[in-house]
Formats: sequence, C-alpha cells, structure tokens
Amino acid sequence: MREALPYDAAPKYLIFDRDAIFSPVVAFVRALGIDPVRISYRSPWQNGTAERWIGSCRRELLEHVVVFGERHFVRLVRLYVDYFHEDRCHFGLDKDPPNSRPVRPRPSPEAKVVALPRVGGLHHRYEWREAA
Repeated sequence: MREALPYDAAPKYLIFDRDAIFSPVVAFVRALGIDPVRISYRSPWQNGTAERWIGSCRRELLEHVVVFGERHFVRLVRLYVDYFHEDRCHFGLDKDPPNSRPVRPRPSPEAKVVALPRVGGLHHRYEWREAA
C-alpha cells in the first residue's frame, strides 16, 4: 500500500466492507493517517454500486485507451463521468441518461445526423444538423 501512495500522498478516507478479515488492515491504514470507513451494516448495495460503476468505467474506457500517467488518467475519468451523466444510456432509466434530454424531431428533410465525439472520440452523442 505504501508503494501505491507516492510522495507521501494519502487519501483522506478508505472504504471497507464490514468483514472481519479487514481488521489488521484497518490498523495499518490508520497508521498511514487514513481514516478507514466501513460501509453501513446490512447495506451490501453500497459495495455493489461502487463495483458496478468501476466495472463500467473499466469496460467502457480503460480497456480502450493507454493511460500516460496520473494527470491523463484523471482527465479521462473526468471526461467519462461527464459522458456517464450527460449522454450514456442507462437501462434502469428506460434507456435515458441521468440528465435527460428531450427527443427532438427531425427539423427538416435535409437535416443530417451528426456524431459529436465524447471522451476523446471513444463515445459519441448524436444530434440533428441542418444541411449546409
């Protein structure tokens, strides 16, 4: 864990399951100056929500790019979070993004669908544009 935290930089919190297997780790984490936080009692969905998001981020972003350092990683994740909340379809929301956009009819017969790149072109958002 010391090697994962370069230059004496440590997160403020580290989230754990309530499993007793983590008891020795909790003391070590406290010694590093990190506040260990356990998920709520009988609340397994808290862990699953985080794991689902991390899995989506890995499958939809990190498996398709080469990351060139921490700054690049942070930038990519920020772009992905924006895409995730603004454009990505969510089945639990009836295939609508969390920040829903109204469905726009085709403005004219000459209008074309254009792809707007998101996350550096890895994903796209589609809109109608008038023909030039």
